[in-house]
Amino acid sequence: TSLLLMAGIMVAVGLCRRWTRRRLRYRRHLCTFLLEMFSTFQICACTNELCLLGNVEPKPHAALTLTYGFTVLHGLTLTGSTCNPCGTLQPMWGGGISLRMGGLKIAAQFVAAALARAFMHFIWSLEMAEPHSGALSKGCSNPMQTTEMQAFCIELLFSVVFQLTILRVESVNPKYKVHLVALLITMLVYAGGNLTGAIFNPALAFSLHAYCFYDKFLSYSLVYWIAPSLGKFLILYVF
Repeated sequence: TSLLLMAGIMVAVGLCRRWTRRRLRYRRHLCTFLLEMFSTFQICACTNELCLLGNVEPKPHAALTLTYGFTVLHGLTLTGSTCNPCGTLQPMWGGGISLRMGGLKIAAQFVAAALARAFMHFIWSLEMAEPHSGALSKGCSNPMQTTEMQAFCIELLFSVVFQLTILRVESVNPKYKVHLVALLITMLVYAGGNLTGAIFNPALAFSLHAYCFYDKFLSYSLVYWIAPSLGKFLILYVF
């Protein structure tokens, strides 16, 4: 049921993106906002559901296989979208897009994160699958299983590794590139998923752990917002 749900989300988002490109191609700002919002919604909604499947046997092989598979699908279906505020900083820094357009994309990403969270809460309330039972009563699932400083360093390191890899594989054939990126994300999740969740995406972190940001805003914003953004700026400065 969970797999069918995620497949349905991807099909619906694909149709919405296609409609947006056809109908709103001449309204540049609105088209950009909606495309980025739909794309980020897909990633956030599917990842929310994947988190519930983390305990599926055999552990952690099933969860890692699903992570790799859906990351490949996201890469193939969401071409042209960053879905990560840190990724939007690069063209803003290099002058590839204006400050206004960059701010529009980041706003779309966080709007999508909130919408995905609300949508998944509604789906979980229907209890269509066994993992959905009790999902709404968890509150802050506390992804940080280490000290705040260690969590900050881990998310910073993972952001640097991820963003550096993205820059280095730009010239790779797209059909191979998507698998390389998916493999890297799966390896990072395996390496640090039990410590911080290995998210390195501010919008996705907010969608997955919104309750934690309400309870401990300064701590979680430092680890899941500032650390990935700082990692991106370090890469931009080095390059």
